[in-house]
Amino acid sequence: MARQELAHYLRERRAALRPHEIGLTATGTDRRTPGLRREEVAELAHMSVDYYTRLEQARGPRPSPRILDALARALRLTPAERSHLFRLAGSSAPPGISVERRVRPHVARMLERLPETGAIVTDAAYDVVAWNPLARALLGADPGGGTTNLARRRFLNQGRMYESSRAEEFGHIVVARLRRAADRYPHDPKLAALLAELHANSAEFRQIWETRPVHAPGHRTKTLNHPKAGALRLNCDVLLVPEDDQEVVLITATPGTTTKSALSTLTSA
Repeated sequence: MARQELAHYLRERRAALRPHEIGLTATGTDRRTPGLRREEVAELAHMSVDYYTRLEQARGPRPSPRILDALARALRLTPAERSHLFRLAGSSAPPGISVERRVRPHVARMLERLPETGAIVTDAAYDVVAWNPLARALLGADPGGGTTNLARRRFLNQGRMYESSRAEEFGHIVVARLRRAADRYPHDPKLAALLAELHANSAEFRQIWETRPVHAPGHRTKTLNHPKAGALRLNCDVLLVPEDDQEVVLITATPGTTTKSALSTLTSA
């Protein structure tokens, strides 16, 4: 636990938060600083002023994840700031209550700057939350044609999904990720409905689920049988957006190959 750094961070974030941002009036001669008072933060976080004061003075005990989460809400921290708070306290930041289904603007803009790379962003429940034109061409028209959820496409045949040499492995990858999501977001109603639908309608999903597969994102290659471009040998690399529990999948071809030429043709089309 970085006690001094945590104390400094709490003081800094308290000073940066203006009273009007939490519905307080900043008038009055007794308010000497533009930020919040310690007692105001303590009240927002539902803890004693003495306990919060000791944290700011680097004298307090190591705060629990529950206390840290309350402080993050009280200080209106962004997801990145919340994660930093937990790191200073020597804890791993637990995810939010529900799956984050919005893509950050800078992540979406990154996809637009990759014209010769197929790129999609998926959330923790395997919904496609962003994609670029080449990814749409490779996935089979718009991923929204039938469903934006890749688990439903894989196990329930909802929406077009071209034949791939790694289809069986992808099924295990999907289940492993959904199992993690179920542990992290036990109260997310949309995720619960998805899992119930998959269990009810796919024997393959139920069978893989019982094996408790484990998967680490990384580099993979696969052959995709595309109806227009033929057999494509593709490289798939995954970048993580940890603060939102999302993944960016980058689909590329090795330079100088027929697949690279085919992707260029699909891009121009």
